[in-house]
Amino acid sequence: MLLIQNIAFSYLKETTIQNCTFSLEKGNNLAVIGESGCGKSTLLKLIYGLYDLDEGQIFWNNSTVLGPRFNLIPGMTYMKYLAQDFDLMPFITVAENIGKYLSNFYPEEKKERIAELLEIVEMTEFATVKAKFLSGGQMQRVALARVLALEPEVLLLDEPFSHIDNFRKNSLRRKLFAYLKEKKITTIVATHDSTDVLSFADDVLVMKKGQICTQGSPNELYINPQSKYVASLFGDVNEIPGFYFNEKTIQYLFPHQLIVVEHSNLKVIVVNSYFRGSHYLIETSSENGILFFESEIMLEKGHLVYLNKK
Repeated sequence: MLLIQNIAFSYLKETTIQNCTFSLEKGNNLAVIGESGCGKSTLLKLIYGLYDLDEGQIFWNNSTVLGPRFNLIPGMTYMKYLAQDFDLMPFITVAENIGKYLSNFYPEEKKERIAELLEIVEMTEFATVKAKFLSGGQMQRVALARVLALEPEVLLLDEPFSHIDNFRKNSLRRKLFAYLKEKKITTIVATHDSTDVLSFADDVLVMKKGQICTQGSPNELYINPQSKYVASLFGDVNEIPGFYFNEKTIQYLFPHQLIVVEHSNLKVIVVNSYFRGSHYLIETSSENGILFFESEIMLEKGHLVYLNKK
C-alpha cells in the first residue's frame, strides 16, 4: 500500500502542497485532477522522492520514501516517474532507448521484452529509428515504454498522453491500463483529460491550491459533484438553482443531463449550435447566464426552449 500522511512542501517561501493525506492499494490506479498549478506534478515528484518534505511522511509497503537529503541519486528504485519532458537519448534508436536499463545477460529475453513494449505503445515500426527523428507524440510513447521496461512496483505518470494524437490516444490508453492491471502495478496519473479518469481510474483525487478538496470513485464524483469546480473538471457543466427543479440545493448538471420539454420553470434562448458528430451542443442564454444542453438536431439562434432534468 502507498500511504501519504499529512505532507507539506514549499518552493522557497511559497507553500505548494499542504495537509495532503491519502492511501492507495497495491495494483490500483489513482487519477489526480485539478486546474493548472494546483500541485499535481509536485505531488508526483514528492512521492517519487525528488524533493524533501517540509512535513509528513510517505510510505510504500511500510518503507519510508526519502528525498534527496537522504539519497545520493534522488528517486526510489522500486518506482518509475514519467515527467512531461521525456529525457530520451537522441542519437540511439527507439529499441535502444527502451532497452537501456534492461540486462544484456540474456539477449534473447531482452529482445523479446523490447518487442512486447513496442507493441504496447504501438511503436514497432519505429524500432530502428533514432529518437531525434521522432515527433513529440512518438517520443512520449517511447518514454512510456521505457518506464515500463523494468516493471516498477509504483508508476507515476504526469500527463502521459498530452502529446499523442487523438486517433491513437484511445487505443494506447486501453493497452497501457490493461497492462498495468495485469501486472498489478500501482499507478498514479496526473491528468487534465477526463477520459483518463472516467474510463480507467479506480479512485480520483481532486486538488485545488495544493490541497485535496475531495476524493472518491469516478462514478461518485461525476454523478454527484460537490462543487462546480469538481464538476467542471469533467467537462462543460451548468450551475442551476435548485428551485427550477423543485430541489433545495444548487444543481450541477452536464449538458446531456438536460432535456427539452413543452413547458418548465427553466426558460432559455438559443445562442449557438455546435456540431459534435452524434449530436449538437446547444449554447443558450438564461436569467442565470449561459447554459448548455444536447440536441439531436440543430436549433436556430433565438429559438425559445424549456428545459428540465432527465
